[in-house]
Amino acid sequence: MSLGEFDLIARHFTRPARRSPLGVGDDCALIAPAPGMQLAVSSDMLVEGRHFLSTVAPERLGHKALAVNLSDLAACGAKPLAYTLALALPRADDTFLAGLARGLHALADRHDLDLVGGDTTAGPLNLCLTIFGEVPTGAALLRSGARPGDELWVSHPLGEDEPGWLGDARLALEVFRGTPGLRVPGEAFDHLRLAMECPEPRVALGLALRGVASSAIDVSDGLLGDLQHVLRRSGPDGRPLGVVLDADALPRSPLMRAQTAALQHECLLAGGDDYELLFTAAPADHGAVRAAGQRSATGVRCIGRITAESGTTVHDRHGHRVATPWASFDHFRS
Repeated sequence: MSLGEFDLIARHFTRPARRSPLGVGDDCALIAPAPGMQLAVSSDMLVEGRHFLSTVAPERLGHKALAVNLSDLAACGAKPLAYTLALALPRADDTFLAGLARGLHALADRHDLDLVGGDTTAGPLNLCLTIFGEVPTGAALLRSGARPGDELWVSHPLGEDEPGWLGDARLALEVFRGTPGLRVPGEAFDHLRLAMECPEPRVALGLALRGVASSAIDVSDGLLGDLQHVLRRSGPDGRPLGVVLDADALPRSPLMRAQTAALQHECLLAGGDDYELLFTAAPADHGAVRAAGQRSATGVRCIGRITAESGTTVHDRHGHRVATPWASFDHFRS
């Protein structure tokens, strides 16, 4: 059966709205934050061949498209409210759309999130979501709050058998690329692929860190690259702050620990697509950070400290300098 534009919206993406007076189908969505709240808004686009492989299951693609947007709200300490979906499709394939919608709706339901509008068109496969959250006025986590002496933290799964450990998404990509020397048993690859295709947004941790973390960002383009945004935004008079980072403190999965030290460092520090939270907090708030991790059922690990002197120093547990030759990911340079 041939699906038209409005047929596919009605069949797969129209749901009862809880926070929007209109829901899907009008010229604009209406979203009303609670009194004393500010709207937090973010957009992310996923393009086939750039952000995901053509072999990804539609359900996982739907999950990831929403997860990367939820991760931005998490980094801001915002509670999710609603989102819009702009979707370009090479053809209106009902089976593909059903799977995509299942992935979107399942994650949206977990976060009590409404789909309130968007657009559809014919074209190369492309998903662009805009997400809306709310945060108390003045309480948003920002990139610009780090201070010299702050501890640097990163989130991680609680169990070693859980997917999504730092660097595992990059390790899965290296398997797809056929990188020589990888030690990944066949039965373990599905676990790595889950990390790349189904990231877990740390929304509960972001909420728990309000009033505790001094700055925050999600790890999407690689830990070192994303950290530079915090250091530049937080520095005085346009001069970035610095960081001393312990490479051996970085949380990693058993599969990652089986790789060479060089590959581990590249995946952990420059891999990207992790969507863990990277954040800073004053040493006096060390216990409060631990408590936030416990309340949100999320692992947190202190991996370094912020310095007043610009520059990034990475060392191992023996104090030996770790080379970091990788450039930050850039869509027009990578």
